[in-house]
Amino acid sequence: MPQNDNDNVNNKVKEITDRLEQGIGELFESQQYKDYLTTMSKFHSYSFNNIVLIFSQKPNASLIAGYNAWKTEHQRQVVKGAKAIKILAPAPYKVKVQRNKVDPNTRKTILDENGDPVKETVEVQKPYFKVVNVFDVSDTEGKEIPSIGIGELSGNVEKYDEFFEVLKKICPIPIEFEHINTGAKGYYSNADNKIVINKGMAQMQNIKTAIHEMSHHYLHSRDTPNFSEDKTRNSKEVEAESVAYTVCQHYGIDTSDYSFAYIATWSKDKEMPELKASLDIIRKTSSDFIKKIDGHMQELYKEKSAVYENNHTEEKTSVIGKLHSNQEKLIEGEQKQSKISERKQERV
Repeated sequence: MPQNDNDNVNNKVKEITDRLEQGIGELFESQQYKDYLTTMSKFHSYSFNNIVLIFSQKPNASLIAGYNAWKTEHQRQVVKGAKAIKILAPAPYKVKVQRNKVDPNTRKTILDENGDPVKETVEVQKPYFKVVNVFDVSDTEGKEIPSIGIGELSGNVEKYDEFFEVLKKICPIPIEFEHINTGAKGYYSNADNKIVINKGMAQMQNIKTAIHEMSHHYLHSRDTPNFSEDKTRNSKEVEAESVAYTVCQHYGIDTSDYSFAYIATWSKDKEMPELKASLDIIRKTSSDFIKKIDGHMQELYKEKSAVYENNHTEEKTSVIGKLHSNQEKLIEGEQKQSKISERKQERV
């Protein structure tokens, strides 16, 4: 690719990522985002064990709370017949026990006149867990939960088949479509060395998801030069979504609302530390993707043009051949007719 073309791509990528940064900043300042954070603060963070329990019982669960919490804190009611998700909640209890009395200054056991340890009764807390019922937001109804717009992209993409074919060509690992029951739109599997996209989504969502997961492979897999142990999950998600937004925007696929909301949920505060720290790598990766896509697009169109020309050349050759054949038959027929006429004249 000529140098001026490279410069044009780099300049356009910078323009798009500047717009991304501005859009995220405006979202952080909005009342919508503040309402979202206020609501999210009322949901508890669960332990790893409880996350496993929740996933095993309701894989597509998103927001979890107890029956009373839904009612009093969120003004929502659990629907009749909803199946509870059972998790473990801490329920420590206190008991009185006897132990050796210790001198607070020397930290040594106090002895009586017989040399035996002096005992004292103290109250200690014993760890204990009990099973409690919680419910997912999908099993409730009532006041709307504030959202910052992460739904699902819809709409078709011009030349979708060609574009997706090129994405598969520039991706060093397979891209497959499968039904994903967890609610995820796609994932990159380092163990299976493949990218999976949820079946049944719109063309725009498919493309954005593919580029997002390709970015994870390109930037975050251990066998790539861009891998870093220091990156948090927040940083990885912000980088992948930012690259997807930038590349899509370059080709006229507008994912602004979706991407801004996605990045906002992974950024810890309105200072956007993850985005700012990663802007250089986001811009470089986006430029690399765009240049590769453009290059393969040109090759694809050349191949298709060549096939088209060959087909039409064959058709033209075939038509000309038929014309020549017909002309030869016509001449041959005229010659035969002429000979017949000559013989008739000789007889006469």
